[in-house]
Amino acid sequence: MSGQQRMSGVLSPVVTPFKADLSVDARRLTEQCRWLLTQDCGLAVFGTNSEANSLSADEKIGLLDALVGAGIDTARMMPGTGACSIPETVALTAHAVTLGCAGVLMLPPFYYKGVSDGGLYRHFAEVIERVGDSRLKIYLYHIPPMAQVPITLDLIEMLIADYPDTVVGIKDSSGDWANTKAMLDRHWPNFAVFSGNETTLLDNLRGGGAGCISATANVNPGAIAKLCREWRDPGAEAQQAALNEIRAAVAAYPMIPALKEIVAHYADDPAWATVRPPMVPLTAEQRSGLLAKLAGLNFEMPGLAAAYA
Repeated sequence: MSGQQRMSGVLSPVVTPFKADLSVDARRLTEQCRWLLTQDCGLAVFGTNSEANSLSADEKIGLLDALVGAGIDTARMMPGTGACSIPETVALTAHAVTLGCAGVLMLPPFYYKGVSDGGLYRHFAEVIERVGDSRLKIYLYHIPPMAQVPITLDLIEMLIADYPDTVVGIKDSSGDWANTKAMLDRHWPNFAVFSGNETTLLDNLRGGGAGCISATANVNPGAIAKLCREWRDPGAEAQQAALNEIRAAVAAYPMIPALKEIVAHYADDPAWATVRPPMVPLTAEQRSGLLAKLAGLNFEMPGLAAAYA
């Protein structure tokens, strides 16, 4: 991938399956990734909704190896590699690059709050220099509601000034469209701006954005990808409205267990409902309410059950 290329379209922070003993389940993850790819959806494994910060570095490396060993297309992969420590971030990032992943999604170091742009710049720069590989493509991960450590416009300017072929994009999960628009309005050359969910996908694409990386792409990937392809068409507004309905139905419940319950139901595979503490599963009442809402919207996950048969 040259400095002039960037990832685009729709990516899913793929939910991570666990076995009954809470160990990771590489087989189910591989099957889910294969299905997502059939829906024209890329793979942002180890994102927020992957329970990434409940996984060890060794678990992430093992899962990446399993996915690549199973033939999952690394050109569609943007694994999350950001951690609080530089050595862990470097190890995960270097491994992803070695495997041929097209990019990595990188959180800032999020434990210490109130750190300066200069301190964050030093962190990212140290990671880049230690990885030391021209193939590295970083997509910054701005998620202040969770990390509480923002990636400011000034910090982005600093990074792309010094590493224009390495720092090539961002996922904006601020929930603030004005912030996303401010990024788009900077018109940074070859810099990919992804919305943090599909509710602003149409606006983002119209503003020159690259697409979205969305939790609900785990369960509604085909419809989101369709809008990403057809955003210039007359029916785009109606497609966006339909996506927003599905998103609202899922977001009415705790997101990670809700996503897993949906996969479990439509794959006819109850094991998918397992979450790793501190997450807890949906209650029976929540589960039935969620599935009833989706049924009322004629929601489906085409081909999923066959993928698990």
